[in-house]
Amino acid sequence: MATLRDIQRRIRSVQSTQKITRAMKLVAAAKLRRAQERALAARPYASKMAELLGGLVGAAGDGGGHPLLQQREGPRRQIVLVTADRGLAGAFSANVVRRAQELLRQSTAADLTLVVVGRKARDFFRRRSYSIKREMVGFWDRLAYSHAAELADFLIAQYVGDEVDTVDLLYNEFRSVAVQHPVHVQLLPIPRVEAAGGEGSEQADYIYEPGAAVILGDLLPRNVRMQVYRALLESLAGEYGARMTAMEAATKNASEMISVLTIQYNKARQEKITKELLDIVGGAEALKQGAEA
Repeated sequence: MATLRDIQRRIRSVQSTQKITRAMKLVAAAKLRRAQERALAARPYASKMAELLGGLVGAAGDGGGHPLLQQREGPRRQIVLVTADRGLAGAFSANVVRRAQELLRQSTAADLTLVVVGRKARDFFRRRSYSIKREMVGFWDRLAYSHAAELADFLIAQYVGDEVDTVDLLYNEFRSVAVQHPVHVQLLPIPRVEAAGGEGSEQADYIYEPGAAVILGDLLPRNVRMQVYRALLESLAGEYGARMTAMEAATKNASEMISVLTIQYNKARQEKITKELLDIVGGAEALKQGAEA
């Protein structure tokens, strides 16, 4: 049975842990607001760019012959996996890794490569027999558009250089503080989206200056960079939300554990006091009987 000192030591340990989890929750909550604002601000721009490209590509017919629109059926597939650098965020990174494993098992591509973003994905797949083409870690605290542009330009160079046939992007989309949903999208080749309004709607008659190939040559790579940047922003906001939720639950569990340990401590102390009183009463009775004898 645990002694009073052991129970006191456990209570102090849980209280120290509770202070850490509460502090981590407050830090995550402070960072979440800014990350959420950035993620929500990027969504309209990304959707409007997709809408604009839908009209431009449709009006240009073959898309101006841009290589990022060329559909291929080759065996070379690449998956870009976005996770966090740090843990203590519940199943945030594990959900994306699990979804990636499902895609890898279901894929019939003969040549599969990975681009991992975040230490969690890198450490997981580094211990397994998958080819990691590139890794990006240690930038989440200072995430900027330049990081997304660097990654997107690498993916574009591979696709244009005929090194891969399809590039998929897998990340956690921020839904709310408590909900982050793994999302799988095709990044390259760029899907041919329909213009706003769908079938039967009038398509705008664009006049290209200097030409469709030049316009699309600028917009299509920019769209890829924007989609990657949006995925990074969504993942960052989701990470802070998941960590805030996890630390809140940990703080609550610590409070419950302290309550249980406090009850155990009080019971053990009462048992000790009762035992001491019984010893005193027993000793007094023995002395009394000895005196009477």
